[in-house]
Amino acid sequence: MNDDTPESPGTPPAAATATTPASEPPRKEGGWERETIEKLVFATLREQQSARRWKLVFRLFWLALVGALVWWALRQAEGPVPVSKPHTALIEIRGEIAAGAGASADNVLGSLRTAFEDDGAQAIVLLIDSPGGSPVQAGIINDEINRLRAIHQKKVYAVVEETCASAAYYIASAADAIYVDKASLVGSIGVLMDGFGFTGLMDKLGIERRLMVAGQNKGMLDPFSPQDASQKAYIQAMLGEIHAQFIAVVKKGRGDRLKETPDTFTGLVWSGQQAVAMGLADGLGSLDSVARDVVKAEDIVDYTQRENVGLRLARELGVHMGEGAFKAARRAGVEFR
Repeated sequence: MNDDTPESPGTPPAAATATTPASEPPRKEGGWERETIEKLVFATLREQQSARRWKLVFRLFWLALVGALVWWALRQAEGPVPVSKPHTALIEIRGEIAAGAGASADNVLGSLRTAFEDDGAQAIVLLIDSPGGSPVQAGIINDEINRLRAIHQKKVYAVVEETCASAAYYIASAADAIYVDKASLVGSIGVLMDGFGFTGLMDKLGIERRLMVAGQNKGMLDPFSPQDASQKAYIQAMLGEIHAQFIAVVKKGRGDRLKETPDTFTGLVWSGQQAVAMGLADGLGSLDSVARDVVKAEDIVDYTQRENVGLRLARELGVHMGEGAFKAARRAGVEFR
């Protein structure tokens, strides 16, 4: 049988059939553009997620740094470590005596308690340079000095630098002795309440004051209303009562040393030398001389509680960084529950 059988006319050659590539599926138009756009979108999303994560890490790092700063500031604000060696305990009272100020009752009381409780403190010296302030704050400090002194049986001395007036002298009168410089300003044993009245100016400008109150004395001391005689008398009586409290505290503190005159409690101030002559002070002296000659402990340890700058900065930074970290975490999908 002959192998060279003629092929059918419509059949392609075998070699041609073997080498012909398989047919490819038809491509959709625009396929490569879609793939490229998808890759770009996913790459952008990944970059955004990475940026958010790094931003969160960065914010959390700063938050941790602020926390460390707060811890350090709190350690610094704890005050002096109790010292066993005999020394003079110093507490400064400077500037306005008021709530929230450096010479507030909170700060001074904390200093007093730490100083009195330290066995090494032979006596407490109040270094005063203040024009006065709140009678309430001064009264709290005065009462605490008397209470702690009775418990711990330690002497308290006041040393005046420039000024010891009004509420500052209210505090100083609780001391066992007061020492001043001959040129210090001492006294101002009085009470005041000040303000302004604008009724005449309002009349000239044609301004009408419309004040509505429930309670006939609710608008008392309103600067834009005429002064009422009965309300003025009421305020004057209240000031007189507080003044009487002030006088009683001074008399109790100074005792027989006080050489009272008609001017003693009028609100006048005197030089340190005059104050000694009037019995408002006991002698001339400074912090060093009192520690050396009166307390007999020349080493001075400062117990004053001051506002810590680092703590304030850390507190402010903590607020801002905490808000930033929270917002970053929310954007990154992190939730705080």
